[in-house]
Amino acid sequence: MFIGGQGIILASLSILTRARPVAVGFYIGEARQEKILPNVIGTARFIWKVGFVYLLVGVSTFFVILYKQGLSIDKSFFHGLWLFFAAFDTGGFTPQAQNIAYYHNFTLEIATVIFMILGAINFNLHFWIWNKNKREIFKNFEVRTFVFTLFSLLAVLYFSFSQLGRSSIAFRKGFYQLISAHTGCGFTNLTSLELNNFPILGILAVIFAMMIGGGICSTTGGIKLMRLGIIFKTFFIEVRQWMMPFRAVHKDRFHHLQDLILSDKRIKEAYLFFAIFIFTYIAGAIIGIAFGYPASEALFESVSATANVGLSVGITQASMPLALKLVYIFQMWAGRLEFISIFVSLGFIVSLFKK
Repeated sequence: MFIGGQGIILASLSILTRARPVAVGFYIGEARQEKILPNVIGTARFIWKVGFVYLLVGVSTFFVILYKQGLSIDKSFFHGLWLFFAAFDTGGFTPQAQNIAYYHNFTLEIATVIFMILGAINFNLHFWIWNKNKREIFKNFEVRTFVFTLFSLLAVLYFSFSQLGRSSIAFRKGFYQLISAHTGCGFTNLTSLELNNFPILGILAVIFAMMIGGGICSTTGGIKLMRLGIIFKTFFIEVRQWMMPFRAVHKDRFHHLQDLILSDKRIKEAYLFFAIFIFTYIAGAIIGIAFGYPASEALFESVSATANVGLSVGITQASMPLALKLVYIFQMWAGRLEFISIFVSLGFIVSLFKK
């Protein structure tokens, strides 16, 4: 998970002196196309530096929490190490089958939330906060989109619980699933049965959080905050243009490390990825329904697989149909590579046979 979170291609490029074009293509497929430093190798080494600093801080934090809870020194260290890898690199696996629920520790849950969010942030933003302008975090387009979507979905989640007279558990249980879904991590302090018993609005909030994911150039899957933010912005631009005089020319901007013009190319790319992800989410859900699962559960599992989250309402288990396992395997793989690199690779293979 740690190597994968840093970027498997980046792990290779950081020890090479020259990046081959094919490697760079897959580097883009890992959603790390933004340049942090002028060259790819410099970018790779910075990401490794960030990873190891957070590794030291994260493992130390988890070690102290677990040791105070009563785990032995060796268990506190190794559990802390594994939990950090799974939180920061948004892998979601833990040493125990009960996941985070095994620890029954509110402080540990808060600590994992912090590192899940750090893992979901654009690595370019990490660079700016570390080396340039720390106030960038308050102005950044992706961060603002994340805050908006998180609190909007949290309001829906809280409302769904309050309707059942269970609003007191919305933060401890509901919020944790929501932030885990939004960051693409997959940590849970519930069993799949408890998650499946969420009110339908709560389930939908978690599904939408998984669909969105985190920042571009981060360890998360899903549509990504930047693309969703651009889609929201283009909607309001169209409304504004309808209200403006016919001959008026309007160029909209957004702030992502610097003031950028919202070009047609950015808009086209955002809608392209949005359409591909939505199609895959729905296609996987239809296949799940065809195997006899309820629509909400089938959509939940399809989105979780495609966005590489790992939360489950109980469909994903050893006894599930083999064909559905293969569908989810394909969704996890394709969603991780963000589809375009797959299309490029297929085109390259087809071109070889045409020669």
